[in-house]
Amino acid sequence: MTSLADAELMQALPYARRYARALAGSQQAGDAMVADALRAGLPDLPGRLALYAGVTRLAATDAPGNLSAMERQLLLLTSLEELDVAQAAQVVGLDEAAAQRQLDHARTALRQATATDVLIIEDEPVIAMDLRMLVQRCGHRVSGVAASEAEAVRLANERPTGLILADVNLGRGGDGINAVRRIMASVKVPVIFVTAYPERLLTAEEVEPAFIMSKPFDPLTLAISTYQAVTAGQLPIE
Repeated sequence: MTSLADAELMQALPYARRYARALAGSQQAGDAMVADALRAGLPDLPGRLALYAGVTRLAATDAPGNLSAMERQLLLLTSLEELDVAQAAQVVGLDEAAAQRQLDHARTALRQATATDVLIIEDEPVIAMDLRMLVQRCGHRVSGVAASEAEAVRLANERPTGLILADVNLGRGGDGINAVRRIMASVKVPVIFVTAYPERLLTAEEVEPAFIMSKPFDPLTLAISTYQAVTAGQLPIE
């Protein structure tokens, strides 16, 4: 049992929710995992690592796709949550060398993952171009790039879409979450939301996204986020 101060736990909660939601594939299941981890008692680890470890203990041990459950956990911890290998190893209960071997295998498997058609919703042209290149480097196809709610809904209904990558703030073009809600009325696909302020979408105070990626992002973070969303994802918002 850890003796983490309440203030330290509160600071770590949004990041534990992001990790748990990405593992579980939905907001409801992920937030329940965090609550269960707190009730069960956390292991004796520093700060955020204790919460991550508590969630990991409750995670499913099987996983769809060509990555094992532990490989997914390590990838999410080192890419989405930005832990180093030594910290991630502590969370999952491996020594550092074993964790590194699993990560190396997982990264190779990611490059062999099934490609899908990605709709990008982003109003900033430079960021949209960067996302397009990153998505293609991950082996996916870009089905379209939308700069507004209306354009996003039109493209989602006109073109094959296996995944949506959506900015939350579309400026004058509207709101990314509203765009996804409208799309979900007719097209059911996993979604990753991109935001510079992920903690604002991780309060558990209302219906929120299951998959959230922080800006700025790198190719590996995008690769594991898209893989996890496609293979473990459920509906992102209700």
